[in-house]
Amino acid sequence: MSDAFVICSNLSFSWPDDTPVFQDLSFTVGAGRTGLVAPNGAGKSTLLKLIAGEYRPTGGSASVKGVLGYLPQSLPFAGDLTVAEVLGIAPVIRAIDAIEAGDASEEHFATIGNDWDIEERTRAQLDRLGLGDVALTRRLGTLSGGQVVSIGLAAQLLKRPDVLILDEPTNNLDLDARRKLYGVLEDWNGCLLLVSHDRALLDRMDRIAELDRGELRSYGGNFSAYEEAVRAAREVAEKNVRNAETELKREKREMQQARERAARRAGNAARNLKDAGLPKIFAGTMKRDAQESAGKANEMHAARVSDAKARLDEAGRALRDEKRIALELPGTNVPAGRTVFFGERMQVYYGERALFAGEGADLEIRGPERIALTGPNGVGKSTLLRLINGDLEPESGTAKRADGRVAYLSQRLDLLDLDRTVAENLADSAPTMPESQRMNLLARFLFRGSRIHLPVGVLSGGERLRATLACVLYAEPAPQLLLLDEPTNNLDLVSVGQLESALTAYEGAFVVVSHDERFLAQINVNRWLRLSDGRLHA
Repeated sequence: MSDAFVICSNLSFSWPDDTPVFQDLSFTVGAGRTGLVAPNGAGKSTLLKLIAGEYRPTGGSASVKGVLGYLPQSLPFAGDLTVAEVLGIAPVIRAIDAIEAGDASEEHFATIGNDWDIEERTRAQLDRLGLGDVALTRRLGTLSGGQVVSIGLAAQLLKRPDVLILDEPTNNLDLDARRKLYGVLEDWNGCLLLVSHDRALLDRMDRIAELDRGELRSYGGNFSAYEEAVRAAREVAEKNVRNAETELKREKREMQQARERAARRAGNAARNLKDAGLPKIFAGTMKRDAQESAGKANEMHAARVSDAKARLDEAGRALRDEKRIALELPGTNVPAGRTVFFGERMQVYYGERALFAGEGADLEIRGPERIALTGPNGVGKSTLLRLINGDLEPESGTAKRADGRVAYLSQRLDLLDLDRTVAENLADSAPTMPESQRMNLLARFLFRGSRIHLPVGVLSGGERLRATLACVLYAEPAPQLLLLDEPTNNLDLVSVGQLESALTAYEGAFVVVSHDERFLAQINVNRWLRLSDGRLHA
């Protein structure tokens, strides 16, 4: 399997309206684990679809050597399918059952081929992914989103692929399921190419491929090594820009000084010629010679200035555009002793089933606590956030909130009016803020020029997150309790960094549901809660 690889030669792709995505992109991916990173909208998923054959290139080619396994970001599975059908093993199991029942039809043997052990291999694969208790006859509609993703991955692994392509494989996976996935991929010895914003997963890669400005650059080592290489390259680029700026200023200064010297010499020469009483023909010749000499000197200095500008442009192109949000949010401050939420014996029922064990859940949030809420998928974390927010009232017990505003960012980022522009949504959230201040604020959230006046519905996921944060964090009144439900899902790494910056500046209390351990470490969480078996564990 060591020769399994992906080859893209002069690959070009444009959307039907002729908007280009790639132009003459060439690269290869060999054996080992490769993580593909790029900002949202750069074309990562499009590139994977081209390699997998789901899209046809407008130019060039993309080819795969060996058997391909491909897990897209959005899984096209109907809820009424069984697990066996999704795994692609249902016909083989039916054929084996028919033979065991006495039907020795040649068709059944052809269906089975060499897969007599398919059920045992399938159970072993599901066990490795933490799905050992999921029956093959179970319908997909009864499973969580994370379980469906894991079953989709199991389906690809059962193909025994030489090349495995995964698009955001940890989306919707809880922490336990992520760790199972990490273990499976660490044992992978074929050619793996994956797109992910999960830094813990990217740190398990052998190399990182960066898609940037239509080019693919490869960095040896994992994501941490890539970050260090990028930091070092940025420092060199910044130094080169400073040096180029200094050189350009010096060349401009020297050109101006040369012009001033030439002008002084010309003036002095004219006076000297007049005083010397030389014939006009000699005087004219000397004047032309002086002008030609000054012109050549000016051309030389102009060429040096032009070269210095070119070096500055080149240095500037190598300098990465670090889009970071820098904020101060004093209006969100919460006194240390203030209780912003108090819940006692809270209980919610799904039919006759109680969500919380015993007499219900107790939870108190005081002052500027920064709480991480973790737990397996499907245990009720989102429901607990809705109880805290007031979208849902407990059917028994009490839930009390302080007078300050509570802001809730759901996974769907559905707080804003999609038909209104970014500027209009902010004006709705902060009506007394002067327009000039709103424009400055949006610039700090990286909305400038025409982007301010785009409808929210056409923004990318990262842009919509930034617009939502601006409207939430600067709303009137400012929120003193912020609730976030899987906020990093579907965000690129730059957007995750922007969210981290905003939450670091936030001075109120927050509760965040996330399975991203690196993200939680970056936002200075100081209290951890785990919801499992119907109980909140500190």
